Amino acid sequence: MHYIILDIEFNGRKFASDLPMEVIEIGAVRLDAALQPIDEFTSLVKPVYFAKLNSFIKEKTGIPQEGIDRAPGFPAVASKFRAWLDRSEEFIFVTWGGEDMKRIVLDARMHKLDDAYWTAIPYFDLLKGYIRYKNVTNDVSVEAALAELGISNEGSAHRALDDARMTGDIFRAVFEHLDFGRTQYYKDVYSNAKERRMVKNAVRTMAIQKQPQTWDVLVEKFLKDKVNLDDPRKVAELEAYFAAEVAARAQKPRKAPAQATSARTGPAPTDPTETDPAQTAPAQTEPAAKTSDPASATTSTTEP
Repeated sequence: MHYIILDIEFNGRKFASDLPMEVIEIGAVRLDAALQPIDEFTSLVKPVYFAKLNSFIKEKTGIPQEGIDRAPGFPAVASKFRAWLDRSEEFIFVTWGGEDMKRIVLDARMHKLDDAYWTAIPYFDLLKGYIRYKNVTNDVSVEAALAELGISNEGSAHRALDDARMTGDIFRAVFEHLDFGRTQYYKDVYSNAKERRMVKNAVRTMAIQKQPQTWDVLVEKFLKDKVNLDDPRKVAELEAYFAAEVAARAQKPRKAPAQATSARTGPAPTDPTETDPAQTAPAQTEPAAKTSDPASATTSTTEP
């Protein structure tokens, strides 16, 4: 089994546009079964739209405009990347979050390429694995995780190959604490995190206010004029999320009713404060050893 540490950079922007964001750089590191780097892939990609990089992306990534101007398009780079991947008989992607898989699949579809190759590759979201290991709820950047683990940051953040190398360092450091039963496949998502958070908060409010916990009430009181529900796939997704949140809340332990205080004996003991099981995980010990610099053990495949 090989582990392909994948990172994608894309031409995001801070202005509104109906045109798609596209992949502008792919970086990947191949780790063998012993978690040692044995090969690398890197290539810039010339996008169809916004081929001239905006100032936000240039400052964030440091990708030179002249490099994008000379780069091949996504179909050519994707073909070379597939050939590189196929050198491994068996592999999974390891990513920091789910955006990397999404970008490859969406670009494949935009170029009318078969997305089945990409959707059939299992991937492990190391970001989620790391926050479970650390028992925290907020997302963590690659740079912050390296600092927490005491690993030196020798790369350039937001360049795909450097980010893949740094993600590989984290992967090795916490490997023994990861639950690979959570390996997954790409799945289309039609709602965004903000909309799902609105549903979750609404379920909590409905319970506190003792309102009927039905989808119709949720839409009328919490989502109307705030969330676009024209797409039936999005509606089905949010409705399923709502049902799951209601069911999860119903299974949570309730606080015991307050007991009267005796003047002689003092207050009677009460049950512990209710906790949210979704935010609680067993604490684990942080690995003590730092990882070694993998650069001396790698070979590199670089595309223009």
